[in-house]
Amino acid sequence: MSQVRKQYSKSLKFQAALAMIKGEKTVAEISSELKVHSGVLHRWKKEFLSKGPDIFEMQNKRDSEEETVGDLQKKIGQLTMEIDFLKKVSKHLT
Repeated sequence: MSQVRKQYSKSLKFQAALAMIKGEKTVAEISSELKVHSGVLHRWKKEFLSKGPDIFEMQNKRDSEEETVGDLQKKIGQLTMEIDFLKKVSKHLT
């Protein structure tokens, strides 16, 4: 018979890892409260610490994408105005 693995939210994993890092509670206390094996908690903490710098990289990427979107929207507005102008001019020429 296979055992079903329990799924934990990202938020819960984050909070548990952060509590371990801060030393707010012992691993045994967190393990008991969440009913999660201490080995799993240590794995979450290790993952948290190894992926921490990626948070800032993702923010920089998001900022860059927002700038690009803003530039493209500005260009679309400019091109729309030019098309409207050229349509008016072409109507007067014919």
